[in-house]
Amino acid sequence: MAASLYSLSEDVRRCVQACADCHQYCIETIVHCRQHGGAYAEAGHLRLLLDCAEICQTTTDYMLRGSDLATALCRICAEIAERCAVSCDRVGDDRQTRACAEACRRCSLLCREITRRAENWIFAA
Repeated sequence: MAASLYSLSEDVRRCVQACADCHQYCIETIVHCRQHGGAYAEAGHLRLLLDCAEICQTTTDYMLRGSDLATALCRICAEIAERCAVSCDRVGDDRQTRACAEACRRCSLLCREITRRAENWIFAA
């Protein structure tokens, strides 16, 4: 039986929300960067934004259904989100890219917390 957001531990709930927020910011930032052009629209940066958005969405789905592989995805998600934050910092210093970098760093931090607690991966009753 799949776990609902309400049956997840508080730590997992926070991580789910951070991943969902990061996904949204990355998608919005892709649009922003394509419209802005120049360095903002460089292929490597856009690809990283898309990678981050997709891994965040997938990680959220795995956590919500209580998959045994959610911790492994959190580890990967943390790495990609951190790289995306660095890329956003490098490319621009406007409100959208700063907000995206912040969302990516929060996602990375919370995913790393989940992986550190992997041995205690327990869904609340």
